[in-house]
Amino acid sequence: MFLTACFTNTKKSVDSQIPGKQLSFQRNKGNCLACHSIEDGEDPGNIGPALVNMQQRFAKKSELKALIWDATQFNDKTSMSPFGRNKILTAKELDAVVDYIWPL
Repeated sequence: MFLTACFTNTKKSVDSQIPGKQLSFQRNKGNCLACHSIEDGEDPGNIGPALVNMQQRFAKKSELKALIWDATQFNDKTSMSPFGRNKILTAKELDAVVDYIWPL
């Protein structure tokens, strides 16, 4: 039982070291969980689609990045914040979020 607890804690600490995941889950940054369901996410919203099968939905990372940068360029009535355009995420942070989300 002790070893299981150690293993579980190790996995969580490794997951918490993924910068894009940290940013995606942070309420004051990416805050993807406010609208989207994400694996391992607690209390997800349901305004946007679940973040699964992303490579089927976006053939290239650049397409996903463009959407996160400013979703209004594709749909002017979207409720998704323009994270790049509004400088909620820096360019480096945006890349980290895309690197985390795209393989989901």
